[in-house]
Amino acid sequence: MERWSKERVWEWYNARPWIRGCNFMSSDCANRIDQWQEYGFEERLETTERELALAAETGFNSIRIIPEFLVWEKEHDGFMERFERYIQVAANNGISCMVVLGNDCMPPKEEALKRMHLGEQKVDWGYHGGRKISQHGTFNEPGYHLIDEPEYTEKHYEFVRELVTKYKDDERIIIWDVYNEPGNSNRKSLSLPHLKKFFEIIREIDPIQPLTVGVWSKAADIDNLPEIEKFGLDNSDIISYHSYGPYSLNVEIIHKLKKFDRPIVNTEWLARCLDNNVEEIFPLFFIEKVGCYNWGFVAGKYQTYEPWNSVWDKCYKDPNSVSWDFTKWFHDLYRPSLHPYNPKEIILMKKFCELADKEFI
Repeated sequence: MERWSKERVWEWYNARPWIRGCNFMSSDCANRIDQWQEYGFEERLETTERELALAAETGFNSIRIIPEFLVWEKEHDGFMERFERYIQVAANNGISCMVVLGNDCMPPKEEALKRMHLGEQKVDWGYHGGRKISQHGTFNEPGYHLIDEPEYTEKHYEFVRELVTKYKDDERIIIWDVYNEPGNSNRKSLSLPHLKKFFEIIREIDPIQPLTVGVWSKAADIDNLPEIEKFGLDNSDIISYHSYGPYSLNVEIIHKLKKFDRPIVNTEWLARCLDNNVEEIFPLFFIEKVGCYNWGFVAGKYQTYEPWNSVWDKCYKDPNSVSWDFTKWFHDLYRPSLHPYNPKEIILMKKFCELADKEFI
C-alpha cells in the first residue's frame, strides 16, 4: 500500500474530535521497562487507571505510549496480554492510544546495556528521566539499542509486525508513530534502514490507522532536514512534529508545515523553562486544530519536571550560556498529590477542550 492520499487523511482527521493528550507513563514508573514488565505491573496499572481518569477529566482524549521491545522479547505472551489491558483501560476512559514503534532517544552502548534487565528499576532522584546518565545528557558517541545487533534486528521487525497486525483494525489505536526522533542521540542515519523496513512492514499490513514520523531537529527548517527525517516526513500520512520552543516558533513551524496540506499533530511539547507554556501554546493548537500531546502528566519517578541533564552540563560549564528559567517545572501537569502544578493551566485546558467538542458536535 502507498501513502494515504490527502483526501483520505483529511476525511479521517475531520471525522473525529480535536486530538489532544499527553505522552503518558504512570507516575510510579521509573522507565518503560517498569511500564510494561510483569514485575509490579498490577500496582502500576491501578495507578494508570487513576491517572487516566484524571486525564479524561482534564479533557484529554488520547495518549502517546512507547511499548518496550525488551519486555516483548523477554516476556512475550505476558507483554501482549498487558498491552491489551493497558489500551483497554485507556479506552474505558474515552482515550485512544498513539503507539510509537521505534525510538532513537537512547544513551550510549555502555550505559544502555546496564539498563537492559527486567525486575526492580533504579531511580536517581533529581534527574530528568530518573537517571544521572541518561539519553538527555551530553555524549559524543551514538545512542544504542538492540536493533543495532544482527541477531535482534529481525526480532524488532517481528515486534512491529505483530503489534500492527493484531491492532490494524482496532479503533482504540488512533495513529502509528512509526519512529520517535529518528537520528537523535548522534545516531544520524544509522536507523534509516530500520525506519524504511518499519514502513514497508506496516504498509503491507495496511492498518486503518494513519502513519507518522515526527520532524524534530529542524522543524522550522523543513527544506533542510537530515536524510532520515526527510524520509519520515515524505512517507507520513499525517504530519507530526516536536517543538519545545516559544509561541512564535510554533507559529512559524505550523505555517511551514501547512504547505503539505495534511493534518498536523504536535507529538511533544511543553517546556515551561523555555517559554513553551500551556497559556500560549495550547490555545494555538486549538485555533489551528493541530493535534497535540504534551510531555508528561503526573510528576513521579521519571522526573520529567526536571530540566534535561545536558542543560545542567552546559550550565555548569558556562553559566552565562543558559537562559532557562529554572524556577519552573519543565514538563508534567500534575503534582504527585494529583493537584495541578498550576491550576490556571488546567482551567484553560478544560475550557478549550470543551469548546472543541462543542464545535465538533
